Amino acid sequence: MNIINFINRFPDESSCVEFIRQKRGQAGIVCKRCDCTKHYWLANKKSFQCSSCSFRTSIKSGTVMENSNLPIRTWLLAMTFITATKKGFSASELQRQLGMKRYEPVFRMYHKLRKVMGKRDDIYRLEDMVEYDEAFVGQVTKSPNKLKRGRGSQKRSIVAVMAESTVLEDLETGKSDKSCRYFKMKKIKNLEAKTAQNLVREFIDPNSVLQTDMSTTFSDLSDCIDVHVKEISGTEKGHFNLKWVHIAISNLKKHLQTYHMISERMMQNYLDEFCYKLNRRYFGQKLFDRLIIAAIYPYWHDCG
Repeated sequence: MNIINFINRFPDESSCVEFIRQKRGQAGIVCKRCDCTKHYWLANKKSFQCSSCSFRTSIKSGTVMENSNLPIRTWLLAMTFITATKKGFSASELQRQLGMKRYEPVFRMYHKLRKVMGKRDDIYRLEDMVEYDEAFVGQVTKSPNKLKRGRGSQKRSIVAVMAESTVLEDLETGKSDKSCRYFKMKKIKNLEAKTAQNLVREFIDPNSVLQTDMSTTFSDLSDCIDVHVKEISGTEKGHFNLKWVHIAISNLKKHLQTYHMISERMMQNYLDEFCYKLNRRYFGQKLFDRLIIAAIYPYWHDCG
């Protein structure tokens, strides 16, 4: 989706409402009162009405746009700009492109979209062979005059990085390499073994082969994973086993340089956007439609 295609596809607010209506109808609507999935459309109310209890669901209700006063067309245009590039897109630049006077609504909208990116990726678990390592990335702190140094510094967030990789062998040369499909990145509070255990249980299939370095963080994962392979990070074997998490960490640090003020509270949202785009790096213009699916999915129902 580029800006010319957007203008042709969505010339006004009505075309955007109709587009979201069709997408929500395809994805399925769940009634918040009785969980019924059969609805019919009330065009004059721009709402879906439950065929069982007659409860009405507005066009935005249950989506990322719920409780937002911004037009649907503004949301779709924002998604177009965000998905048009693999690199980071700052909220101030998005504000300029949208032609909006106030920064705060754009900032909130962008972070809502980042959150649904993360929720969409959280539906899936990594499997087969999984690399796992940690990284330290910069963040803004409220007390710049009282900072620790090194690994415990308040200016750094700890990020757990996981990558689902596959070993490939060249039949002619016999050399091995690794390809990677999906990534996950989670901000964590510490490097304790229990933290790693909880992440492995939640996001990695227990029948997988987990590859890590020799850190004490990964000292006891026998109850969480089928096979655990540990190598010294600086060795040739260690570099091979953790190839893709190291590449992802390097790219993440470059990506975050686009933003100047990342708080600890918002860090996970930036990680979610980075991973969402990275996991769909071959989608091209289809990334817009994938983000629409993520934006209208009823996450509230899964949590309830």
